[in-house]
Amino acid sequence: MNSPSSNPDVVLIGSGVMSANLGALLKRLDPSLSIQCFEAADELAYESSNGWNNAGTGHAGICEISYTPKPDDGSPVKVQKVIDIFQEFEQTLQFWAHAVGTGMIEAPKDFINPVQHISFVHGGDQVAFLKSRYAGMSAHHFFREMEFTTDPKKIGSWAPLLTEGRDPAVPIAATKMDGGTDINFGVLSRKLLTWLAAQPGCSVTASSKVVDLKKQPDGRWAVTVHNRKTGAEHTVTTKFVFVGAGGGSLPLLQLAGLPEAKGLGGFPIGGHWLVCDKPEIVARHQAKVYGQNLPEAPTMAVPHLDTRILDGKKTLLFGPFAAWTTRFLHRTGSWTDLPRSIRPHNVMTLLKIAATNFPLVRYLMQQGTQSMADRMRVMHIFYPNAKPEDWKLVDGGIRVQAIKKTDGEAGIVHFGTEVLTSADKSMSALLGASPGASVCVNIVTEVIRKSFPHLTEGEAGIKRLQEFIPTYGVDYREPQHAAKFNDLAIAARKQLKLI
Repeated sequence: MNSPSSNPDVVLIGSGVMSANLGALLKRLDPSLSIQCFEAADELAYESSNGWNNAGTGHAGICEISYTPKPDDGSPVKVQKVIDIFQEFEQTLQFWAHAVGTGMIEAPKDFINPVQHISFVHGGDQVAFLKSRYAGMSAHHFFREMEFTTDPKKIGSWAPLLTEGRDPAVPIAATKMDGGTDINFGVLSRKLLTWLAAQPGCSVTASSKVVDLKKQPDGRWAVTVHNRKTGAEHTVTTKFVFVGAGGGSLPLLQLAGLPEAKGLGGFPIGGHWLVCDKPEIVARHQAKVYGQNLPEAPTMAVPHLDTRILDGKKTLLFGPFAAWTTRFLHRTGSWTDLPRSIRPHNVMTLLKIAATNFPLVRYLMQQGTQSMADRMRVMHIFYPNAKPEDWKLVDGGIRVQAIKKTDGEAGIVHFGTEVLTSADKSMSALLGASPGASVCVNIVTEVIRKSFPHLTEGEAGIKRLQEFIPTYGVDYREPQHAAKFNDLAIAARKQLKLI
């Protein structure tokens, strides 16, 4: 690892999947850039990117029902959002394939593996919904291999735990695609950061908490860092700061005093998983199965029964179960994070959200006080024969959703992903939740396009990016590009050893 620079071109705050991919892509686009990454925790990528703190689903829109909500007027299900997400996820896979193919990182099976993606519903109304969703999605070339069935025997052949012990009088339906993935974003991030740290002019430093951000008269940022092991502090200056600190992003934006962050508040949600390690059960379920939204649950808390490959072995996770928390970070956070984030400019926004989202607040409180029996009742919707003695409860990390002034006026909480960029393009920050990690390369490409336009503009910029992301710059959602897209997709999956 190189020594930290006192005057890097770029400072990345946080060592998660966003910072890792942004740093790696920037260095590939411009090898002359000096890049410094600071991580507050003692280990890299152990907050939201840690394999145990997310579903590990390569969110390509295949199985996530929340991206295609049921229309209230009975019209066909709208599928444009999943088509968009699929294309964005493909850009991410393409860059990772490039990283493997050029020796930036090795052993792709350490972080990505093929797992079929299934959507599963029960009840006549939901069966009709899923059939409409399938009709819209399978008509597009991205999803032409998707299968749909209402036959319990066929569903059981895909995922036997779903059908064994189920009441045959209740109609069920499922869709399946074999092209899904399970991803350990933490392992991937550490691989990319290891490569980055070995490059000239670059450094990655753990146990280093950013405690101050001040804009200098010359337009640069002074970034003050506290070493959590030695207590020492030092300051670096930089042209560009990326705040990829997960739940820690909001306090850092407030510290920086960005006008664009005025009125911004944070809404933290904790999480838990039920985990099964019994080999005889794990071996019988090879899928990620997403179901229907529970009443008042945020979209990122849609229940699912997942095959995961973590710490070198397969396991099953069910959940997530949400919980009320005031902490913004799992490892380095404090119960004072939420109260300390309240400012005169955001207090009314937060109060309006609380007043108009009481069912959500009640849901979070109820989730946090659930017993094992309560959680098993939810699991039995997916896995009727599940036994409590086969499962244990583990912590699933924390997500902090940014609440904007417009959200307060509308009385709604958005659970998507977005990037806030300063007017002078000298600072960008990641805010929000799903599907961020899965579409991280699409997101960081937009960050580069805004703040480093000389690297992306014009025909030369597009060609430069296409060296690393072959699907960049062409709208492969259009049917005339289906054959070319298929060729590129197959090549990337072969490189990643997914096929």
